[in-house]
Amino acid sequence: MYTKKELHDLRDFYHDQLLKDTIPFWFPRSYDREYGGFLLMRDADGSLIDDDKAVWIQGRTTWLLATLYNTVEKRPEWLEGAKLGYDFLIKHCFDADGQMFFHTTRDGRPLRKRRYFFSETFAVIAFAAYAKASGDEQVAEQARLLFSRCLAYASGELELPSKFTDTRPVRGIGVPMIMMNTAQQLRATIGDERCDDAIDNWIREIEQYFVKDDMKCVMEQVAPDGEIIDHIDGRTLNPGHAIEGAWFILHEAKVRNNDPDLTRLGCKMLDYMWARGWDEEHGGILYFRDVYHKPVQEYWQDMKFWWSQNETIIATLLAYMMTGEEKYAKWHQMIHNYAYKHFHDPVNGEWFGYLHRDGSIAQTAKGNLFKGPFHLPRQEWYGYLLLDEYLKKRLSE
Repeated sequence: MYTKKELHDLRDFYHDQLLKDTIPFWFPRSYDREYGGFLLMRDADGSLIDDDKAVWIQGRTTWLLATLYNTVEKRPEWLEGAKLGYDFLIKHCFDADGQMFFHTTRDGRPLRKRRYFFSETFAVIAFAAYAKASGDEQVAEQARLLFSRCLAYASGELELPSKFTDTRPVRGIGVPMIMMNTAQQLRATIGDERCDDAIDNWIREIEQYFVKDDMKCVMEQVAPDGEIIDHIDGRTLNPGHAIEGAWFILHEAKVRNNDPDLTRLGCKMLDYMWARGWDEEHGGILYFRDVYHKPVQEYWQDMKFWWSQNETIIATLLAYMMTGEEKYAKWHQMIHNYAYKHFHDPVNGEWFGYLHRDGSIAQTAKGNLFKGPFHLPRQEWYGYLLLDEYLKKRLSE
């Protein structure tokens, strides 16, 4: 169990890591004041290794800066940064067909699109957070309209372009997960009457199709009817991703006055995937596992990626705050201590992104097309606010 002093210390740790270590690594040097947006592909020391821009990370970074402005401190430089991100997204990142690009040049020329709509979901939360920070109702309306488009993609009403036909159709957990969190962020910033019902539907989908009580796991993909696809891709589990989904559900339980059914579901998902993902030999959350303990196709299956640890830190802390169960405090200490020991760079700040199974650094980049200022600062921001709220409530009782 955590003592009151330990919780105070943990709150202060996340606050200081966020504002004195993680954020200063990225800003203001990543602001692209010439072309807009952010220059985020950076090596260990912060030097630029590429000036291309991943659109989804431009959206994530815009969300982060606007959210810090909205919830932590109204620093003008954070609002300035959020505007740089918003301007770049709105000017350069939408194709003529309405779909967003995935990857552009520094000055916004398109390089690549993807067959999924995650750039759009991150733009929704970016626009919504920036609309709240700036008070711009036009941006708020853009967020809601883009959310409508995401709803159409998610339901199949609006099709994404595809270069091939799936002859083995699958249902993936990624869409209900990301749409749930998108709706949660939209609701928390500018509000949208569609969010509560939509969140209910996505939680039901996750519980019905992906949570397998008989095998104590959360599947990453299943057949359309929820059956396990007994092929190498269909059997692959992603523990960190499922644990991220668990804390989204626990967060919803918290919003709904500690809803007991949602709390049980989120904790069950965390329990199942901690057992599947925690590396008993070296510590940390492994990247991929096979549901039947068979070999996994991807060669990076036993690596430790930064974001899986971030999501597990949030999930275990939130589970402890919600239930008071000692095992979640223990798990949180285990993942927190492992991650800050092995991923954190005490010289330059921020985290390395990729470790070998034994905890050695696989490569030094802290920013690329997939890693940027999102999972780590979100974890530190969320942990700080969660603990601060909990401690203030304890003091008032």
